[in-house]
Amino acid sequence: MTADSTINPRARYAGWVAPLCWTAVALEGFDLVVLGVVLPALLQEPTWGLTPNTASLVSVVGLVGVMIGAMLVGAISDVIGRRQTVVWTVVVFSILTLACAFAPNPFVFGLLRFLAGLGLGGVLPTAIAMVNEFARTGRGGQATTTLMTGYHVGAVATALLGILLIPRWGWGAMFIVGALPALVLVPLLMKYLPESDAFLRARAGLDGSPAGGTAKRRRNPVGILFQHGLTRSTLAFWITSFMGLLLVYGLNTWLPQIMRSAGYELGAALALLLVLNVGAVLGLLVAGKVADRIGNRRSTTAWFAGAALFLALLSIKLPGIGVYVSVLLAGLFVFSAQVLVYAYISHLYPAAARATAVGAASGFGRLGAITGPLIGGWLLTAGLAYPWGFYIFAVVAAVGALSILLVNRDPAPSEPLPVTEDEADHLGERHAGRARH
Repeated sequence: MTADSTINPRARYAGWVAPLCWTAVALEGFDLVVLGVVLPALLQEPTWGLTPNTASLVSVVGLVGVMIGAMLVGAISDVIGRRQTVVWTVVVFSILTLACAFAPNPFVFGLLRFLAGLGLGGVLPTAIAMVNEFARTGRGGQATTTLMTGYHVGAVATALLGILLIPRWGWGAMFIVGALPALVLVPLLMKYLPESDAFLRARAGLDGSPAGGTAKRRRNPVGILFQHGLTRSTLAFWITSFMGLLLVYGLNTWLPQIMRSAGYELGAALALLLVLNVGAVLGLLVAGKVADRIGNRRSTTAWFAGAALFLALLSIKLPGIGVYVSVLLAGLFVFSAQVLVYAYISHLYPAAARATAVGAASGFGRLGAITGPLIGGWLLTAGLAYPWGFYIFAVVAAVGALSILLVNRDPAPSEPLPVTEDEADHLGERHAGRARH
């Protein structure tokens, strides 16, 4: 083995990065939908005494864990490396997800969801940073959206498993099945997942700083988010992520119950949740290519605007296949809009803070993820979920479209990702010059 292959394992294992990270993200996709799938059964659990409002609190507790995990683990990844972070987050959330199957009451269930969320929150920012750092120049948008198809394939599989398993085996079977893939994935991650080249370069002193390290290289990655002209962009991404994740979690948690309140049978309501996530996968296959062609700002704005339109149309009760088409189109725009935010962030921040930037936006966005289920639970309790829930979601998407316009930089898709802070600063100066002219 050459010295170069020791520092940079791309040549040997680079092909493993995308599929391994995709699989890890698919397991997080399981978590996205599993509570929405099991909620109807949990609400009928005789000893638990759940109502829509108390079930929303259980959902919130898990999302608080994800929020904390995204903020902390994203920053930790920029310090200890991507590889170790991915391995440990998968181990932690898989063990705790398995434990959820045996929770005796809502308190223990909520506590386990919180602890599992700490691991879950760290998977996404780390995986997004990795696939962007291994992607070819000009393909960052497609790399991110392809990765996120795993998120929604996992969600689709969960909806299907809910239809098959819950009637026969009960809700606990969902958490057992969701934890089992880690038995195969963790050994593969440990053997084949390489470390990020950007992280190795920084650790080896190959990022333009002396090998012994400088104060600049040791800087807290959180501070970088508010330097080099990035403050406004950072805040804009946080607002947009709040809106995007409010939509994602609000719909995935309560769509079956909202559609049941509109008069649909439980089987049809669960099928609509499946269709929503099929639309998400289709949207991701298109959105990344569009972003790499026309740029991040325009594509992200267009996707949030499309989400607003089709969510508003869901307030119209359509017969037969019409409602499935409408839900499919809503899913096509809603979920990939938020993923385009992550792609935009990954193309803007230097490698020294890339996972931190994605994690911070994802973490702040979890406040929206908490708000979405709370809004849904309140509307259902008040008997207003249909059609007012879809009107509210449409307004949220419109605000997301407006807030992304506040980002003050828009790198061309063909520009390479900045590795160092100096490169990020130079990028900011270049785009400021474009704005002046």
